Amino acid sequence: MKLTAIFTVSLILFSVIDIIGSLPVIIDMKREGVKIKAGLATVSAAIIMFAFLFFGAAILHVFGIGVSSFALAGSLIILFIGLEMILGIRIFRNLHEEGGSGSIVPIAFPLVAGAGTLTTIISLKAEYGYSSLIVGIVLNLIFIFIILKSSDWISGKMSPQVVGTLRKVFGILLIAIAIQMFKENI
Repeated sequence: MKLTAIFTVSLILFSVIDIIGSLPVIIDMKREGVKIKAGLATVSAAIIMFAFLFFGAAILHVFGIGVSSFALAGSLIILFIGLEMILGIRIFRNLHEEGGSGSIVPIAFPLVAGAGTLTTIISLKAEYGYSSLIVGIVLNLIFIFIILKSSDWISGKMSPQVVGTLRKVFGILLIAIAIQMFKENI
């Protein structure tokens, strides 16, 4: 296990997961009354990522789903989240009613362990060993947990205008990412 391999894998996963870029989505969900449990979201994302590390292609194959179809499904969920942010509409209604939980959907999947992350894990497995991938995933999960746990504190440091602006900007970025994922996998 080489430190350069761990660093490379960690950095690639950090870029694809983009928990910092998802922060406006998380803050917006919390302000709407959605309960996000940092531990549950992190453990759920870990289960999904490790399942895909060891059994990804086989899991999709069992269901007769190709990686590109999986990515398309993830892109649609990301598109709907972006539309919610920009248009102020509610697509994921059950999350907003009665203080629902968004810990698993949409935080663990698709924001953290989405189609891009899972496809990246499958791709990195061909180039790097399991040990480097395991360490890279764990390092990212620790950072994700810290960000999710600190999201109330972080949002308290931002004015409503900043959060509103970030919400619109990141909504547009999420839609663009969804369209790009859709184009690449159609």
